[in-house]
Amino acid sequence: MNILVLGSGGREHTFAWKLAQSNRCKALFVAPGNSGTEAIATNLNIGVTDFEAIKTAVIHNKIDLVVVGPEDPLVQGIHDFFLQDDLLKNVPVIGPQKAAAELEGSKEFAKEFMMRHNIPTAAYESFTRDNVEEGYKFLETLQAPYVLKADGLAAGKGVLILNDLKEAKSELKSMLVDAKFGEASTKVVIEEFLDGIELSCFVLTDGKDYKILPTAKDYKRIGEGDTGLNTGGMGAVSPVPFATKAFLDRIETEVVKPTVEGLKKDNLPYVGFIFIGLIKVGDDPKVIEYNVRMGDPETEAVLPRLKTDLVDIFEAMANQTLSKIDMDIDDRAATTVMLVSGGYPEAYEKGKEISGMEKATDSIVFHAGAKLHDGKVVTSGGRVMAVTSYGNTYQEAIKKSYQSIENLHFDKMYYRKDIGFDL
Repeated sequence: MNILVLGSGGREHTFAWKLAQSNRCKALFVAPGNSGTEAIATNLNIGVTDFEAIKTAVIHNKIDLVVVGPEDPLVQGIHDFFLQDDLLKNVPVIGPQKAAAELEGSKEFAKEFMMRHNIPTAAYESFTRDNVEEGYKFLETLQAPYVLKADGLAAGKGVLILNDLKEAKSELKSMLVDAKFGEASTKVVIEEFLDGIELSCFVLTDGKDYKILPTAKDYKRIGEGDTGLNTGGMGAVSPVPFATKAFLDRIETEVVKPTVEGLKKDNLPYVGFIFIGLIKVGDDPKVIEYNVRMGDPETEAVLPRLKTDLVDIFEAMANQTLSKIDMDIDDRAATTVMLVSGGYPEAYEKGKEISGMEKATDSIVFHAGAKLHDGKVVTSGGRVMAVTSYGNTYQEAIKKSYQSIENLHFDKMYYRKDIGFDL
């Protein structure tokens, strides 16, 4: 089977790494890919939302399966583009159709979906620049901290959690009136703050049935002790130690089943991953958000624990035979630590040479914002590499990742030294 993975991050390198292990994967392509995927696949210099160029590549390379990594092409309707084209319609796409991708594309759509299907979540209301004054009044009815979410896609940065009412009102104005997040914040969802500990649940669905992948917990803040600005993710741990069997059963009963059933009831065609961002409030699971793809860096901790052939899984999803697949999961813990460019998530420099990867033999180094330049691997983004390790406990795994990181170097390299600190 010839397979194309769309994307250029650590998540896509992890997909490529896993797919390349299958003897059913004949040729593997990644568009646009990075220095990590270049070593195990053929990189194609194509943007993830350039649908016409993707079509040309699929036909030219006789692609049998397309795996969509990031959310942008899904929200823009790449799956629909394939279904509507006579030359592409028989090529399976792993990722939901556009209507279902609104679960991530619009915070309001997701909230309405949860309310409709009795899925536990925070109370909320949404506002536009036309009723910003009502937004101020709604904020006054809530207890601090205040949660403001840009309705559209804002590259993981459109959520603000503020402790001061005056500041919350000011930020609401800057989102709605001053377009702080551009198009993404023409509508803003304000919701009650849920106090608890977060985790991520990953579900595979073929539109009929579902399978649940191992849970993970990621760390979004740039600073240790979960302080400072939000990032795309600084590290992850799988499985989540506090997620007992009883709690996981509740997640399945109260969240996963009604989500998959809700997609069917609402006639939202869905073949792909559902990422459910959860928070444990007391003993109750509540949904913070949906993503319509795998999370990053959770993928780098979850997929290495999957023993089942990923090509078999994707084929079963495409054929709606997922119920026949047995998911074999490694009992060991896996942890990943993100190495980022100095200054990230604000301004940072690119083009810094990365050295020492060949010495990190006790871990798997997944490339993210890294590319080949004149035969050397250099930084090309904010989150540069994810260092993943196995261990009998998450503490053992995390220790291995930190030992491996001691071998890795690039100018102004930064990472959090406390991943797993709250477990």
